[in-house]
Amino acid sequence: MKIAVVYNRESQKVINLFGIPNREKYGLKAIKRITDSLKKGKHQAIALEGDKDLIDNLEEFMPRVLKGEQPGMVFNLSYGIQGQARYTHVPSILEMIGIPYVGSGPLAHSLALDKVVAKMMFVQNNLPTPPFAVVTNPDFEMPDLAFPLIVKPKNEAVSLGIKIVNSEQELRDATQVIFDAFSQPVLVESYIEGREINVGILGNNPPLVFEPAEICFGESGPKIYTYEDKTRNSGREISVICPAPIEAGLAARAQQIAIDAFTTLGCYDCARVDMRIDSQNNLYILEINSLPSLGEHGSYVAAAEHMGMDFSALVNRLVDVASARYFDTPNPPEVTGKNQPSDKAAFGFLTNRRDQMEKQVQQWCQISSRTNDPIGIQIAYNELDKKLNELGLKQAPEYSDDPHVWVWQTPAGLEKGTLLIGQLDVPLDIGISTEPFRRDPECLHGEGVGSSRAPLVMLEYALKALKFCRQLKHTHLGIMYYADEGNDTRYSSTAISKVTGLAKQVLVLNPGNIEDKIVTKRRGQRKYRLTVEGKSLKLGQPSKTPDIMLWLFSKLEKISRLSSSKDRIAIAAVDFHTKSFPMLLPHRITATLQMSFPDIRTANKTEEAIHEILKDKSVRWNLAMLSSRPAMKDRRVNARLINSLQSVADHWEIPLGKEASLIPSVAGLVPTNIPVVCGIGPVATKIHTSQSAVQRISLVQRTLLLTEFLINTIEK
Repeated sequence: MKIAVVYNRESQKVINLFGIPNREKYGLKAIKRITDSLKKGKHQAIALEGDKDLIDNLEEFMPRVLKGEQPGMVFNLSYGIQGQARYTHVPSILEMIGIPYVGSGPLAHSLALDKVVAKMMFVQNNLPTPPFAVVTNPDFEMPDLAFPLIVKPKNEAVSLGIKIVNSEQELRDATQVIFDAFSQPVLVESYIEGREINVGILGNNPPLVFEPAEICFGESGPKIYTYEDKTRNSGREISVICPAPIEAGLAARAQQIAIDAFTTLGCYDCARVDMRIDSQNNLYILEINSLPSLGEHGSYVAAAEHMGMDFSALVNRLVDVASARYFDTPNPPEVTGKNQPSDKAAFGFLTNRRDQMEKQVQQWCQISSRTNDPIGIQIAYNELDKKLNELGLKQAPEYSDDPHVWVWQTPAGLEKGTLLIGQLDVPLDIGISTEPFRRDPECLHGEGVGSSRAPLVMLEYALKALKFCRQLKHTHLGIMYYADEGNDTRYSSTAISKVTGLAKQVLVLNPGNIEDKIVTKRRGQRKYRLTVEGKSLKLGQPSKTPDIMLWLFSKLEKISRLSSSKDRIAIAAVDFHTKSFPMLLPHRITATLQMSFPDIRTANKTEEAIHEILKDKSVRWNLAMLSSRPAMKDRRVNARLINSLQSVADHWEIPLGKEASLIPSVAGLVPTNIPVVCGIGPVATKIHTSQSAVQRISLVQRTLLLTEFLINTIEK
């Protein structure tokens, strides 16, 4: 499990430093001791400060999970940075963002930290606690309590401000110190002369109660545990004896009182109840610590050791009891065994490798393979070929067209099976700057991450999951990658049309669209080069022939009117280049026209209309088609394929919709009698730009979707 140990020590990352500052700190040695113990327990652990960056840091470390996937957990050590009820700040954030954590919730922490409210609840529930009063200002009337008394801040911990007083003047002086230092009311209670014991609690329903541990103060100094003692700055040695040398009946009574106090405040997982024993063996609750110290010299750790738990066992047991509370079992089972059903085995395999998948995306993003970079494409091809060979797939040269198209297949072959198609090139111009890989809480960013890199990793891990389930070699499966998407599949289209005709069904690993949609229909696209030539004229020179710039713009304006939302046709000029001699007007203009269309008939009709608009003998012009990408039409044969994908998505609660797209893809090259779905890849934004990004949750969701779809295909 991923576990983040959240603490407060150095960071003051807040919007404003405002309010009562926190004086409690965990030492770095103690934090490392805890994270090392978690790693020893086979957990993936990191330590994070509980400041304003906590949500982003947690989301990066333990991103949103799938249905049935065990989320990460926080091991909460946070005392807060500032303000009231500091213990509640991090648990409240975790409650809001939906991350499980070890320890009590915000309500129990707030009650335990407010000593007055806690004592009132103890009294109401017939739990023994020393008589007390609350002082709210320096001019207070003397409480009706006999000296000696003990004073402490109402809302502090670790014995901050605590002091024994024996007279009115000492009481007023001590309360004034607390007013000045802590700006809060003062709890005044009867000082119980006698022995001090701590009772630790671990777990829930029912909790395990430790043997009482006695705090021994030695011969010098006050018989109370001061802040200086706890921080080892008092000059005296405070020792812990566990079990406390008290008779069994008294120990049992103390344990029951501790459990009752724990349940009265609604604590979870762990706590330490501090008590006093007077000369008549009466027990009194001093306070309950809802965040018991895990310091190596503390009574809680000592009591756990007496119960047979070394420090590592204690830390991991705390994770177990919190897991039991959240997941109904101390050790939620990992569904990765090969004796599990195929879908569950694949689920466990993939969800346990999310970090590996993201690292693979990073490695792919570091390989540049832009469309017009043959060396980069060759490097990317070599890497893909190596990975597929390691998985047992072999290249099928009879279907390939190196260096534009490559096909691999399983031992069962691709014919009458599933064909997966992806692009190896990143369609960016060589002159565009490279976007380095980076990860934020929601997305993975990097060059080609949406169009190519994340789908490559999705493919790899879907195949690995199939192999893990011992299903891969039995699958009729083909993998086709092409490397000229940036050239509108000018060189690969023939091979793609041929090979897709051999398959039973085709999935195109293009990125999914925003709102988690796959694509079942795409428009076609044509590109034209329009060249216009005229005379080289001086600026202002009279001429019987028209200015070719004005002529072209007038024609383009008329051509743009051919666009029709009703007929689903769109056409526009997307690029211009001019040529001219020095000091002369342009004599040649080249414009690139781009047309989006629903079908070939409409495209041809629109092309004829363009020729009609351009028909003019006053200038020389030429219209040449650069590329033509057929539309992906709705096809009846798609229904079963789409329903199969939707069934998998529903099973794992993966969001999945369908839509039409204006952008063409190789799906339009698939014969109309073959089922095909596009946009199966992880959901991406800003594809074909240097700011491309993929949703982290979608990477694992879409990989699981593809994997189980293939498993279901095999089993049928």
